[in-house]
Amino acid sequence: MSEVSKRAPVAEVPASVPQDCRNCGAYKLCMSLWLKSGDASLLDRVVKRKQVLKRGETLYRMGQSVEYLYVIRGGSVKTCITTEDGQVQIIGFHIAGELLGLEDMETREHNCEARATGLTSVCEVSIDRFEELTRKDSAIQHEIFKILSMEVRHAQELALLLGKHNAEERLAAFLLSLSKQFAQRHCSANEFDLSMSRSDIGNYLGIAEETVCRVFARFQHSGLISSDYRHVKLNDLERLQQLAHHRLPGESRRTDIGRPMLLAAAKA
Repeated sequence: MSEVSKRAPVAEVPASVPQDCRNCGAYKLCMSLWLKSGDASLLDRVVKRKQVLKRGETLYRMGQSVEYLYVIRGGSVKTCITTEDGQVQIIGFHIAGELLGLEDMETREHNCEARATGLTSVCEVSIDRFEELTRKDSAIQHEIFKILSMEVRHAQELALLLGKHNAEERLAAFLLSLSKQFAQRHCSANEFDLSMSRSDIGNYLGIAEETVCRVFARFQHSGLISSDYRHVKLNDLERLQQLAHHRLPGESRRTDIGRPMLLAAAKA
């Protein structure tokens, strides 16, 4: 009986669906396009595979008309906005399995720019066809609600991070957020490559690039991480979590990682 239960969902998956799609974070959403109708060709009519971008290439720009939603199949993308005075602010980093452009469905105009931070492939999802199916299919609506819920929660966490935390706490929280994202995609939560530069990280977290570099160096010196430029290994998740929530044992807002710098200043 249990063997039949385990095999049943697999039997419903069309043979035409590639294995890498099954490992994608948006897999359930794409499958909901097919399962209700039983039409395996529906995926090909709604999901246009695929576009490949090199590092630095733009997926879409601010003000551009929305024709597609995009599912990141591999690689990563940063989203950013440009202010009236020409300043660029990064508002998000996105990895494989994430859906881009959902927030622009109402206005049908992209409110930010999306740019590849490395070799990246995406699936293009026809927004007209997607909206049509969403109105009819509660399974798709459910998946959209889940995605929107996660995005709202992430926005709340980012607002708290930027408003209440110092540079060390922000970077610790950022690394832990990446760790969680990679774990959800069935990748290593402790060791991964950063697709973004130190400058991009600083822009996103609201701290100077030089500060990002100094904090990375302090983290490495204290044994929290091992870092070879973009390759990072998280050696002590528990201490990073304590630091991210500014509650290291015996400490208030200032952490034990920053203490050597304070002592040196006091001696001077």
